[in-house]
Amino acid sequence: PSAALGAAELSLMQAAWLLGALVVPQLLGFSHGARGADREWEGVWGGAQEEEREREALMLKHLQEALGLPAGRGDENPEGTPEDKETWGTEEDGQGEEEEETTPTPSSSPSPSPTPEDTVTYILGRLAGLDAGLHQLHVRLHALDTRVVELTRGLRQLREAASDTRDAVEALQETQRRAEREHGRLEGCLKGLRLGHKCFLLSRDFEAQAAAQARCVARGGSLAQPADRQQMEALTRYLRGALAPYNWPVWLGVHDRRSEGLYLFENGQRVSFFAWHRAPRPEPGAGPSPAPHPLSPNQPNGGTLENCVAQASDDGSWWDHDCERRLYYVCEYP
Repeated sequence: PSAALGAAELSLMQAAWLLGALVVPQLLGFSHGARGADREWEGVWGGAQEEEREREALMLKHLQEALGLPAGRGDENPEGTPEDKETWGTEEDGQGEEEEETTPTPSSSPSPSPTPEDTVTYILGRLAGLDAGLHQLHVRLHALDTRVVELTRGLRQLREAASDTRDAVEALQETQRRAEREHGRLEGCLKGLRLGHKCFLLSRDFEAQAAAQARCVARGGSLAQPADRQQMEALTRYLRGALAPYNWPVWLGVHDRRSEGLYLFENGQRVSFFAWHRAPRPEPGAGPSPAPHPLSPNQPNGGTLENCVAQASDDGSWWDHDCERRLYYVCEYP
């Protein structure tokens, strides 16, 4: 019985070995064929996926160029390329061997490259940020426009106020000029010589003839313009009494600046009489003088160089002088 049992066990082992020898190669071949079919299907599916990724990458590139953004690093080696597939296949083939080995120490791996979806999300985020920034700029521009309108309104008000102030200053100046003219007339008649319709007042300031005329006008009068012999004699007595014992020439309002020899008053009227200085006459019985007196020649003798008339304070005679000479002057007031 034991011999028969050992023979039966041996027969079963031989049958199992034969069955393994026949089935295992078939199973291995089937497994290899299935893996090949899977790889073939994976190649077809991978090609379709590759075309789809290329289209997405092209669209992404056009979008980045339109927005002026730098190209994403994910375009250089997008995930799912044939190299990654091949690597994945290699890792899958060696998975069995890695299971037998000891678990390796975890090490730091580089961060994965961004996918096209991540890039699109980033671009949309940037666009949202730009839109928010533009909104803030619009708000600030509106605030600036409002401020500019307020400043413009304030500037216009300041200009109107400045114009009103200028008008007020001009009115005040005109009032001051009128008051000064009225004061000059009152002073001339109270302190000076009152004669008929006129009042004469001597000024002891040295001025050129034009400047003296301006000073008299500012005080409501003009340089003295004796209209007749009576006024001339009265003015002579007034100047002699004011300046005696000295003899000072005093500007009158008489000149021939417009035309040589044509003497006019400052108001434009022609002079009707003259009181020119004459050289002293020789003694009776003495011979004629061969030359005019050097200190008191006959007047006028200046020609075109002396066009303004001054009156001597001692005898009231007229002398022509250079208009730029600085002398005393006498004003007349109505």
